Amino acid sequence: MLTAEPAAAAPATASAPRPAAAQALAPPSPPSPAPAPVDSPTLPSGPYIPPPHPEELTSGKKLTPFDVPLPQCIPIPHPPPTPEQQIKYNDLLAQASAPALQGLPTPLLLHEKMFLTRECLLRYLRAAKWDVPTAFTRVVSTLLWRREYAPHALSPDHISPENETGKQWLLGYDLNARPCLSLNPARQNTNPSDRQIQHLVFMLERAIDLMPPGQETLALKIDFAGATSGKTPTLSTGKQVLSILQNHYPERLGKAINLSLPWFVSAFYKLITPFVDPLTREKLVFPAKGGKDGAQPEIINYVPKEHLEKEVGGSCQFEYSHGIYWGALVELCERRRGEYERRWKERGERIGDSEVVLRGGMEEVKN
Repeated sequence: MLTAEPAAAAPATASAPRPAAAQALAPPSPPSPAPAPVDSPTLPSGPYIPPPHPEELTSGKKLTPFDVPLPQCIPIPHPPPTPEQQIKYNDLLAQASAPALQGLPTPLLLHEKMFLTRECLLRYLRAAKWDVPTAFTRVVSTLLWRREYAPHALSPDHISPENETGKQWLLGYDLNARPCLSLNPARQNTNPSDRQIQHLVFMLERAIDLMPPGQETLALKIDFAGATSGKTPTLSTGKQVLSILQNHYPERLGKAINLSLPWFVSAFYKLITPFVDPLTREKLVFPAKGGKDGAQPEIINYVPKEHLEKEVGGSCQFEYSHGIYWGALVELCERRRGEYERRWKERGERIGDSEVVLRGGMEEVKN
């Protein structure tokens, strides 16, 4: 189930210098990290920072994803496991590290071992309310699902037609450094199909790619402005998506920001609510728009103006151009995944490694 987060505070990461002309489009990079601990097995480097697209420099518009949160935006830290919880984690780690996992027909593949980080196992334990057998069963269920659904192998070219109108985009980070995945139902351009579900899963995976060190969750921002009843998901689709999120991406939803709800969407939420975990419901927020009297839109209580589109109350002049945005998103995420995998291999390809370090952070969590 999707349950309440927190995440460990993000350690500083190194950033590449930006051209001066890009300063108006991108926030300042975080400060350089402190030296790595003497016993660190590798020296993590900061995430890849792409240069601005040339058309951003000439148009003054934001056309590509933001690559880092604003300096003042930091994750909410998880409390460290209690001694009893640490024992349960060690038990789950031992089971996940066995040569053959009960319930899996074949041994773990390399990318599956990389998936089973310390934080991943802790997410499943929290979702299972620290019941080890339940957590292990859910981990195996997700591994089987990932083998069949293969979210890691979804091709950008296969998914690209779904996003030609910009019905989803990743733009910026919220006040707690969660990547913001924007859903725009009014831009729906395809009929219900398996590829529509794959599209959402593909974008969830890209949001995970863009999480900074110490962050484990994302923010969904759903803007229903201009949407009609024919553009919104069916109840069947909603239940299918909810099942994937709650069963295979536990503890990944940090906030779900809903904007401009028409009456038929309110009715849809009433229908889908019985299938939503109570802790997930607590993450749903419905911020009001700013008033004509000069009142600020409530969404800025969740997302900084600099990383928020002007249309919904921010100061970012974002324009979706599929030919520019899609390639930039794919390249940025491929580079981030490459860095993540390189660090994991350099550190011994072990199950239970620290996502903080694998994302380029300097603070290593010991098992």
